[in-house]
Amino acid sequence: MARNTQVSADHSAPAITQILAKFVATHPSRGWSDAVDHEAHRTFMNWLGCAVGATGHQAADAALAAVQMLQPAAQASVLGRATKVDMASAALINGITSHTFDFDDTHLKTIIHPAGPVASAVLALAEHTGASGRDTIDALVIGIDVSCRVGNAMYPDHYDRGWHITGSTGTLGAAAACARLLKLDTEKTAMALGIAASQPVGMREQFGTMTKPFHPGGAARAGLMSALLAQHGFTASPKALEAPRGMMQTISTKNDWSEITDELGQRFEISFNSYKPFACGIVIHPSIDACAQLRAKGVKAEQIQRVDLRVHSLVLELTGKKEPADGLQAKFSVYHGCAAGLTFGYAAEEEFSDHVVNREDMVALRRKVVATVDDSIDEASADVTATLIDGTKVHVFVEHAIGSLQNPMTDANLEGKFHGLADNVLGVLQTNALIAACWELGSAANVAAIVKLATPTRHDD
Repeated sequence: MARNTQVSADHSAPAITQILAKFVATHPSRGWSDAVDHEAHRTFMNWLGCAVGATGHQAADAALAAVQMLQPAAQASVLGRATKVDMASAALINGITSHTFDFDDTHLKTIIHPAGPVASAVLALAEHTGASGRDTIDALVIGIDVSCRVGNAMYPDHYDRGWHITGSTGTLGAAAACARLLKLDTEKTAMALGIAASQPVGMREQFGTMTKPFHPGGAARAGLMSALLAQHGFTASPKALEAPRGMMQTISTKNDWSEITDELGQRFEISFNSYKPFACGIVIHPSIDACAQLRAKGVKAEQIQRVDLRVHSLVLELTGKKEPADGLQAKFSVYHGCAAGLTFGYAAEEEFSDHVVNREDMVALRRKVVATVDDSIDEASADVTATLIDGTKVHVFVEHAIGSLQNPMTDANLEGKFHGLADNVLGVLQTNALIAACWELGSAANVAAIVKLATPTRHDD
């Protein structure tokens, strides 16, 4: 019996693969504003702090043990450890650690965490090849632009289907960034994107497990390998992204091609990057912020009888775990986020540790949180009312949480976050030096100083 092979597809899509390849290969170095360049340095520093901070996590132990079974050559560093592995494995592990705490950057329009795949691939390659800091920053800006523009074109349909958009688009971003760093021409860059287009990584079902941070790590490794393959003549379809059976039309019914082509090379998506003050899913942040404000108003956890939380339906869809069993699950529990905000006034990595998640007072407090859906409230907002034992009601509405584009973290905030992540790994003095090196990366001869400072040594500070 003959099969019906007809598909509903756009056969008139523009030559997206070639358009992006030309942009990646030919856009001038530092061809953007000072503000964009500064944001690139903020993005890199935030990513590096997250990767160093999570280096002791058991997910990093497991990943390192696995790649060492392959007996890789020592080409690039595992951040936060005195260990070198091959480039692809370094990209994998650093991508994993950068996302393990769920503390990384977020492109809010698409919920992509762009630095994890892109920076992890770029730094591993730059360390091995001796690329300059300027070329590294250029590759980061361009790779993130490719990733987020493709994400813009497919979101939200692609995400709603169950894809983890950070991994699926991150593979393309990592490939673009590495192609740029390798200085591939337009034709070979198109091949790198084409190879990467057959390797989208990650499903949302994995949220709350170690496999979620595997997604940006896997994307970093796949993107790096795609560029290396293309460099040596490996081929792919020249329209692998846009063809009716290409990547984008296969994994999303929504493809707004103008999101990729409009103002390409003029508007840079890294300008819309944001950074998390709280170590969990971004949609929990307004609720944590509101509960921290309640605490600042004098509301004490032991006084609370009930907490009424009104949020957009997406918040409960993504983070509706009422009884998280461990820290990874708690990162997807708005109930735990509220309890942390009320108890501590913040929610960094320690507040999502297994120990804190299973504390009796935390379990009891999050059970007092009653969350209801109100789609008149924006996804980025939260309405919280605490009812105290004496009947007093205290209300807070957060329209834009700290860390949003409207209420961004300052450079000083990012440095403080970096210290919170890296001090216990590197020591205060070395962390200070590493932060300074991050700010100066764009003018550095190479990335050697960054890598050396991200490697722990004995210290007394």
